[in-house]
Amino acid sequence: QVQLVESGGGLVQPGGSLRLSCAASGSISRIYVMGWYRQAPGKQRELVATINSSGRTNYKDSVKDRFTISRDDAKNAVYLQMNNLKPEDTAVYYCNADLQGADTGWTRYDYWGQGTQVTVSS
Repeated sequence: QVQLVESGGGLVQPGGSLRLSCAASGSISRIYVMGWYRQAPGKQRELVATINSSGRTNYKDSVKDRFTISRDDAKNAVYLQMNNLKPEDTAVYYCNADLQGADTGWTRYDYWGQGTQVTVSS
């Protein structure tokens, strides 16, 4: 069974840094796009950053100069380095992967992690 497991969330002061990690496990033949989304209380889930299999990245405007997404295909993993964090970055962060796995008969499907809380507060 394909699973995405996130780690690295926590409480940090404004201006601080955190690094989120997400690893995909299970029978996987190919991973296309990996990304991070977030959802703050009372708000809709929004895209933070994505990276495709060629390494092309896409960022939400408000995080472009502060966050960096990367991936390690040997580990089926994606990372989000978050610097200069602001209170408005507080949210549950979700890992996402567009991949082909045995679960769906090798058809492309979107998988989600369980989420990790990031709280930016003094």
